[in-house]
Amino acid sequence: MGLVKRNNIWWMSFTYEGRQVRRSTETSDKKLAEAILSKIRVQIVEGKYFEKPKEDPYTFSQLMDRYLKEHASRRAHYRRYVNMVTNVKAFFGNPKLSQITPKTIVAFKAKRYADGVMPATINRELAMLKKAFNLACREWEWAKDNPVCRVSMEKEQNSRDRWLTEQEEARLLMAAPAWIREVVTFAINTGMRRGEILALTWAGVDFTRRTVTVFKSKNGERRTIPVNQTVLELLSHKYEQGRGQRGIETRVVFCSKASTELDGSNLRRGFTAALKAAQIEDLHFHDLRHTFATRLVQAGVDLYKVQRLLGHKSPSMTQRYAHHYPESLRDGVEILDRGKTFSTNLAQRPFAPTVAM
Repeated sequence: MGLVKRNNIWWMSFTYEGRQVRRSTETSDKKLAEAILSKIRVQIVEGKYFEKPKEDPYTFSQLMDRYLKEHASRRAHYRRYVNMVTNVKAFFGNPKLSQITPKTIVAFKAKRYADGVMPATINRELAMLKKAFNLACREWEWAKDNPVCRVSMEKEQNSRDRWLTEQEEARLLMAAPAWIREVVTFAINTGMRRGEILALTWAGVDFTRRTVTVFKSKNGERRTIPVNQTVLELLSHKYEQGRGQRGIETRVVFCSKASTELDGSNLRRGFTAALKAAQIEDLHFHDLRHTFATRLVQAGVDLYKVQRLLGHKSPSMTQRYAHHYPESLRDGVEILDRGKTFSTNLAQRPFAPTVAM
């Protein structure tokens, strides 16, 4: 039982009848807030406390619309949030917020599974719902309970380990149109995500330092990536071509013939068509990022460098690639031999452990 200050207002947090209750004291005066909290304590002890019912004027659509406007609009991949909101609206409709219960959320999960949606996608939609209800409870005072907190997340299958072989890469680049070929080559040699590639601007390209900069990554952070000669030549060619044809009218590096930003769905369709023409199966665009990481590890690059290049927040996310180069572990045991000398006789003598009597 205590006080927490939010937006200059003191809030009470306490347990009532086995349920966590958060109530605003509606004051910025700490002493007054403490007095109100003490009164509530006495009422609970005496059994005289009854939580005041709140009006429920807000609807689910209002919640989702405000979430998009005030929260998602400031995040990377805004379109992804829009798609998720569209999906949940299509299922829940526009009831009062109090009508969204754990039971209805479980039904939503079942419907998404019936639609063939993967667990990872369902989890992202649940996380979005949870955040929206948290805002409604803690900041907007639209609701007093978050029903998503009482629904379990789904177990994700993260064991996919598909990457492009050199033979498949050659076939893909030969079958793909020029614009797809450029994006694929760039992805394989930088490990950048699809959204990061499509959002890359010429302001983020530094030919002198041989780097590209992602100003807002998936984690919302800035990341600078060194590029190899293949990518440098690709970017130089695109820059010269663009300057000669349209004076670099577009900010983005990879654009359409009309100098407009490429849409993720257009890239997906073009990439899928190229895979079909090259007779390559079971490959996603994100697997190009796996290809980048796998080839680095197979070449002996240590996992810390791979982690930094991929922009992973945790080493555990990069550890999945460790099995591609087990020989890298040999250095760890051979270091024990340094500085040791072994006589020929000792080396040839059979090893017999000492048995304690």
